[in-house]
Amino acid sequence: MGAWRTIAVIFMRLEWLSLTEFRSYRLLRLTFSHRMSVFVGPNGSGKTNLLEAASLLTPGRGLRGARLADLQRHDAPAHWAVAGRVSGRDLGTGASVSARVGGGERRAFYVDGEPVRGQASFASLFACTWLTPQMDRLFTEGAAGRRRFLDRLVLALEPGHAKEVASFEAAALNRNRRLAEGHFDPAWLSTIEDAMARHAVAMTASRRVLIRQLNEAMAGQAAAPFPHVKLSLDCPIAARLAQAPALAVEDWLRQNLAAARTRLTPMISPQRADLMLHDGTTGRPAGVSSTGQQKAMLIGVILGHAALIARMRQLSPVLLLDEPLTHLDEAHRHALFACLSAGRAQVLLTGTDNDVFAPLRGTAAFYEVGEDRVALQS
Repeated sequence: MGAWRTIAVIFMRLEWLSLTEFRSYRLLRLTFSHRMSVFVGPNGSGKTNLLEAASLLTPGRGLRGARLADLQRHDAPAHWAVAGRVSGRDLGTGASVSARVGGGERRAFYVDGEPVRGQASFASLFACTWLTPQMDRLFTEGAAGRRRFLDRLVLALEPGHAKEVASFEAAALNRNRRLAEGHFDPAWLSTIEDAMARHAVAMTASRRVLIRQLNEAMAGQAAAPFPHVKLSLDCPIAARLAQAPALAVEDWLRQNLAAARTRLTPMISPQRADLMLHDGTTGRPAGVSSTGQQKAMLIGVILGHAALIARMRQLSPVLLLDEPLTHLDEAHRHALFACLSAGRAQVLLTGTDNDVFAPLRGTAAFYEVGEDRVALQS
């Protein structure tokens, strides 16, 4: 526990946030004067849109994982844009001109007003981690949702992970198309399968490292009443990597892919892996826990992930907590407030009821959110 506390950490600050033709907002600029900000308003008022805008200043597709076309305000005459100042640096992103002309999905990225190539430029300048109501389904939906959740956690520490995933999926699609055609060059197919094996091992190795590191982080910072959560990866590739060098696992995967061409042999794929979550003390799977216990476990993972980012990058991420109090009893609500108040990280929270956030009065700034407007409460 002491090793986690002695590392010098820079606490990031999102100083202001600007939205142009984004979601429900025509034009909005928010200046953050407090470390914690609470946004209160009815459902559909635009609270989540604010957190999503902030999340787009990091690599990836934001906390909703939305298509770029969905980020544009309905019937807006101009393209959308999001900008913010993070610890003295100005970051901006939005729909690129080429995307608007060609109809494709591309984003433009700017640092201090200058265009930069790709999202990787943002990775060293801003980090955030988030909790959304949609993540409450993590324990009941299929494995694909848990993989996306895991990959998002990996991406916060390994920006290149997204490229490995995309490259594997592109190669797999190419392979499947050639197999479906029924006539293919075996040598060319072997080249595609070689790429699949390399990307599969790389992305699985990153997942394994993140899980190991996150388990260590959560074991070091778990505090009642939030349970100690333990993660594991149900994946034959991960199991092989625990016993053999990466190059040997790549060879094993190539053999499997070649044998699976006839479809008589099941293909082993990293995109069939599943993230497993258990109570670290009782061993109870998250899937059979109560809704409140699941939410407490999920909060434990998010807080552990924030601690891990701070340790690995020496940069404390901004916490984006969308409706974090849903399914929490009073004890857990007060424990969460105490944890956030005791920390130094910037926090943005949303909710529908002012009263439940009363313990944060005097510490956090409160904002009233309505259609296309955000007003600071007195």
